[in-house]
Amino acid sequence: MNNLVQKADWNAASGDGWLQNQEQLDRMLAECGHAILATADARPGERVLDIGCGAGDSSFALARSVAPGGTVTGIDISVPLIGRAHKREAQESTGARFLLADAATHDFTPAQADLLFSRFGLMFFDDPVAALRNLYGGLRNGGRLAFICWRAAGENDWVRLPMQAVRGIVPLAPGSSPDPDAPGPFSFGDPDRVERLLAEAGFRDIRLTPFDCELCFGTGDSREAAIDDAVRLCGEVGPLRRLLAGQPEDICDRAVAAVRAAFARQVREDGVFINGACWIVTARA
Repeated sequence: MNNLVQKADWNAASGDGWLQNQEQLDRMLAECGHAILATADARPGERVLDIGCGAGDSSFALARSVAPGGTVTGIDISVPLIGRAHKREAQESTGARFLLADAATHDFTPAQADLLFSRFGLMFFDDPVAALRNLYGGLRNGGRLAFICWRAAGENDWVRLPMQAVRGIVPLAPGSSPDPDAPGPFSFGDPDRVERLLAEAGFRDIRLTPFDCELCFGTGDSREAAIDDAVRLCGEVGPLRRLLAGQPEDICDRAVAAVRAAFARQVREDGVFINGACWIVTARA
């Protein structure tokens, strides 16, 4: 349960990709963030743990909600993202605190939190039941869990569109048929599995609610620039980076052209817009 692969990735390529695109990604995920924040309903005086906090966007919002008297601790495994969170807090001055740690194994103070919160941060554990049990130990009796996660990859255009576009171009594309239960953004796509994992970890009153939204995946001064931006973002934080790693230049060129054509069908005057499909999950200790 040491999450070595995730630690390596989020302190290298994935962490760097998110760091470079942090402001754009936070804007893109704003509707998702608003939805889970409203569901979590953090209140003044409450103690909150924000799991997989990244660069701190959700932690800052939570800190404002629990003021006065509350506390928010954001936890992430990524050195660059926690570093960005610390720098942003120096400017935001919300009172949020940040901790570089693996939430799966961190020694939480027992019953320290009223609310466990996460915006797309709980899907990456090697042993999700053990990790969730560890998190459960940091939640007071009757405390709340609220998180948002992606549904299946096939329901989310930021993966579905490029993967369909390169079918037949990239031979035996790595990651084209991943284990849906393997640690990664879509490992909580199966609602029955999520409910089972949470129940095994000790949670009760488990509820999953589908949440669909429109994501602005590319912006620019023109339609062409917005499409270019979507292709770039897909290559930096989406599936193209791993998909095309080690492929010959001609295959890469054909694949990128196909992905660009796919995003061109999603462009409007104000950007490239795609579908996002999530679960909003709540439970109690």
